[in-house]
Amino acid sequence: MKKVNVCILASCALVLTACGGMSKMAKMANQVQWDVTPKVLEMHGDSVEVEIKVTFPPKYFQKAATLELTPVLKFEGGEKAFTAKAVQGESVQDNNEVCSFANGGTFSTKSKIPFEEAMRSSQLIARVKASMKGKSIDLPEQKIADGVMSTALLLDYKALTIGAADKFQRVTNDSKGATLFFVINKADIQNKELKKDEVEALKKFLADAATNERIEVKGVEIAAFASPDGEESLNDKLAANRMKNSDSFFKKELKKAKLTADASVYKTTSLAEDWDGFKSLMQESDIQDKELILRVLSMYSDPVVREKEIKNISAAYEEIADKILPQLRRSKLSVNIAVIGHSDEELKAMVAANDEKLTIEEMLYTATLTEDNNEKLSIYQKAADKFPEDWRAINNVGHINYKLGKVAEAKAAFEKAKGIDASNTVVLNNLGACALADGDVAGAKEFFTAAAGAGDEVSYNQAIILTKKGDYENALNMYQSSKFNSFNWALCKYLNYFKTKNADVFDATLGILNKIEDQDNAKISYLKAVIGARKQDKDLLINSLKVAVEKDSKLGAYAAKDIEFAQYAQEADFQSIAK
Repeated sequence: MKKVNVCILASCALVLTACGGMSKMAKMANQVQWDVTPKVLEMHGDSVEVEIKVTFPPKYFQKAATLELTPVLKFEGGEKAFTAKAVQGESVQDNNEVCSFANGGTFSTKSKIPFEEAMRSSQLIARVKASMKGKSIDLPEQKIADGVMSTALLLDYKALTIGAADKFQRVTNDSKGATLFFVINKADIQNKELKKDEVEALKKFLADAATNERIEVKGVEIAAFASPDGEESLNDKLAANRMKNSDSFFKKELKKAKLTADASVYKTTSLAEDWDGFKSLMQESDIQDKELILRVLSMYSDPVVREKEIKNISAAYEEIADKILPQLRRSKLSVNIAVIGHSDEELKAMVAANDEKLTIEEMLYTATLTEDNNEKLSIYQKAADKFPEDWRAINNVGHINYKLGKVAEAKAAFEKAKGIDASNTVVLNNLGACALADGDVAGAKEFFTAAAGAGDEVSYNQAIILTKKGDYENALNMYQSSKFNSFNWALCKYLNYFKTKNADVFDATLGILNKIEDQDNAKISYLKAVIGARKQDKDLLINSLKVAVEKDSKLGAYAAKDIEFAQYAQEADFQSIAK
């Protein structure tokens, strides 16, 4: 009789026991419950996150076994594993969570992986490796979810740049005036008053206005005054005569200049006692007892009483008579004109001819008169060349280049504008738009933060970054504050449904989409089709998807792999479009 090695027998027994225990677990694998959140995997930001609860039934988990649970996302061309979780039986000496043989148990795992576009059509597989007493087997794989909902890929990363505004005014107003002073109790104009610089300047102003056919006289005012000392009747007569003489002088000057002023714009007034002027001059003076005199004015309204009380302040009255009252014996002459600027057609012709007389405001304004972006660009470039110190012209060169899809040229222009005005928030926003177009999200975010206050475009641009990160709630606040009815706002409203689970979001999204001014964007119709699928409105889905594919044929193949349409994927009318 042969002797059997006891060690070999013991080893075989262990192997058979281990394999038997793990085989039993394999046979009971369909009793293991996998609860996946979300039910269909979703893309958020740049990743896919999943939370899984695994429930093992009683009498399943062998006491000496260890299971390594690995969720794996399988897709065409590859697979990506989420973080594995280990669970051990009651007799295993290790540091993993323990599952009872008699009662079973529930265990959770949560992790995320970077998103890849191939994952749009994928399956989440539970891959389980069982180990016991030095032996391992792979338990049958189980499909536990579909994936990945990736509607967020529709996000439009084109930020908004800001064009600098012109300050053009076709009609500008100008005025010129002069003051004539009179001797006490006199109404005739002294020769020395007529030779003053301000009177000469007024005469020249009238002469220049007369020679400019673009100037219209809008108002002529002559006001004459008397100081509030002496009898009121005498002052009334003095003021009237001063006004009459001043009016006569002014009309002569208008006639000399050959400038006409319609009677409707000609205004003459006289004031016998100029108490308001007196008060104003007193407030500005350093006269002793100034405050006491001002109190008298506030306490008494009767001019006779006022004059009497002020004269009683004898120490101050001499100064008043010397410094204040002479300034009130006067007439004020003024003319207001309107300068009519060039017409739109004239400005266009001047820009085309490179007229040297053009101002920066006229050139910036003229660029707004055309809808042709190439023509706008030409005008802004001319303005930038002519006025290199003004940041607005070169900024607008960048703004139009960006609209034309020439990001590199736009960025170069914005950098030049920044060299002129380094802290200009409009320019910083525009550089942020270029950074985002180049894929530099972090750089774009810095620019947009620094551009706060430049305009609603900044809020919109910040919302794009928040949407990309998956921070839909804060992004929605930004979109709303920016006031732009945009595709991105509608998309973000829809994506936030996965958090709120509020079905009213679908109609709210459609509402935003219908308000977008430019309805040529194929993505608008595509998102309507997605909402049709969500609302189980097949007509909305099919009609909208048909329009989307007509505008952009690539969306047909895109829709064929979009899990949003999974329940319609086998229907003929869907397949006729999604291909």
